[in-house]
Amino acid sequence: MNIDLRTEALLDLTKTVAAGIFEGITYPWEALPKISGFIRALGPTLPADEYEQLSEDIWVAKSAKIAKTAYLHGPLIICPDAEVRHCAFIRGSAIVGRGSVVGNSTELKNCIIFDNAQAPHYNYIGDSILGYKAHLGAGAITSNLKSDKSLVTVFADGEKLDTGLKKFGAIVGDNVEVGCNSVLNPGSVVCRRTNVYPLSMVRGVVPPDSIYKKQGEVAEKL
Repeated sequence: MNIDLRTEALLDLTKTVAAGIFEGITYPWEALPKISGFIRALGPTLPADEYEQLSEDIWVAKSAKIAKTAYLHGPLIICPDAEVRHCAFIRGSAIVGRGSVVGNSTELKNCIIFDNAQAPHYNYIGDSILGYKAHLGAGAITSNLKSDKSLVTVFADGEKLDTGLKKFGAIVGDNVEVGCNSVLNPGSVVCRRTNVYPLSMVRGVVPPDSIYKKQGEVAEKL
């Protein structure tokens, strides 16, 4: 397989409080079943002068901006300087990174949002990872369950990797831009510094430093 799908090839682990969850695994999607337990273990160790524990399993940085209309359900960690906007819906098992944005009516479920990533308008991020400074355009979503309910596989370079996961949306690498109203289908991996055109239907692996125009039409960035 020519495209490197290992965690360190896709994500900068210095840009998340969740770096420890990736220890001992090869591919980033292997962290997805561990998110809930990891949050419950990490939360009590967070510095009390920087974080406030809102409930048994919700920790929110004191410098984070949380709209009164946002819904927060644990287990959950919201890091310093993050912004959770009007009517955001965080269903639990979520880590919201430092300086990141969870926007109007955006829904999070079992996901890791790296530092300075943005999902600012009507997004759904479920069973997925959004890398450092990644950005989802308005209405862009991760689809995390196949229509036939079978286990999700990752396809790259004609090869298939079995994930063993029934629910797995997408891995969005560092500095990726996903255009408005795009759908990242189950098991999609968008590698670092890639741009995805608006209204795209993404399936499989998109190489780093590329421009995804449509299925079968991917150009290398010059």
